[in-house]
Amino acid sequence: MAMDLLVNVDVSDIGRAVTFYTQTFGLKVTRRLGAEAVELSGWPVRLYLLQKPEGSPGAGDSKRRYDRHWTPVHLDVVVDNVEAALSRAVAAGARAETDIRTASWGKIVVLADPFGHGICLIEFLGRGYDEIADPGGSALAADG
Repeated sequence: MAMDLLVNVDVSDIGRAVTFYTQTFGLKVTRRLGAEAVELSGWPVRLYLLQKPEGSPGAGDSKRRYDRHWTPVHLDVVVDNVEAALSRAVAAGARAETDIRTASWGKIVVLADPFGHGICLIEFLGRGYDEIADPGGSALAADG
């Protein structure tokens, strides 16, 4: 069974979102899909920015909002230099929510894009996540 993964990010202003994601992460506009959707490339997965008005129907009974909101699904963007990436993100309209923290596997900073979506910038150090991997090499079984 062939599968693909697409990432869709709802935004209230498509022009501002394109500017943020292209300036911050160096993504390129691949194509425009009408006036309210843009496909960006440059990551291993295509990113679609979808203009949806604040207050429009979201999931279930929820209404879309673009102040800072929490969801367990967020973007982790691996960068070569977390300090430089954070500077670009803030200059393009992001809000840093933590200081840069260093762990055995690397550096991380949490921020919100201009539309309230959580993004973590990660710079791997040493062996990256292998620094904290189970040395026995056991993996969790996928129960599907």
